[in-house]
Amino acid sequence: MSRIGKQPIPIPAGVKVTINNGTVSVQGKNTTLSLAYHPNMKVQADGAAITVTRPDDERQNRALHGLTRALINNMVVGVTTGYTKKLKIEGVGFQAAMDGKTVVLTVGFANRIRHTPPDGVTVAVPDPTTIVVTGSDKQKVGQFAAEVRASRKPEPYKGKGIRYETETVRRKEGKSFAAGK
Repeated sequence: MSRIGKQPIPIPAGVKVTINNGTVSVQGKNTTLSLAYHPNMKVQADGAAITVTRPDDERQNRALHGLTRALINNMVVGVTTGYTKKLKIEGVGFQAAMDGKTVVLTVGFANRIRHTPPDGVTVAVPDPTTIVVTGSDKQKVGQFAAEVRASRKPEPYKGKGIRYETETVRRKEGKSFAAGK
């Protein structure tokens, strides 16, 4: 039995869960998220918890069991507390700014790079070297943060680029001055 899949998902106060025709909808104070789960999975909700069960122990059903439970749990957490990713910019002259809802990055290229967040994702730039991405959908927040980071990944020699706040960049040693002697 799946260790993740068999755990019930507690429903916090103020969250409404509805299950209709293979779709789970989770409604919180500000947002509503929905998921169309695989037809092999059986999702049930009583007043206090959501449970996910599988029909048998086939390989695909075992994989879908934990996946479905994790996705529903992410939706419950998203509508209650939300998700946040912080990005740091390192490098001389590298900075970020907001132009309406669009993030404008100056990261060493001839042109500025613009990223517009999808619906449900908000971006803040508290200072020129920090970008904060927040939202209720974990996938959208992570995807947008990854797209911003991909604009200028941190390089291993000087560490210049955009990185996650908790990310550590492995540094390489440069050329030795007296290598041939």
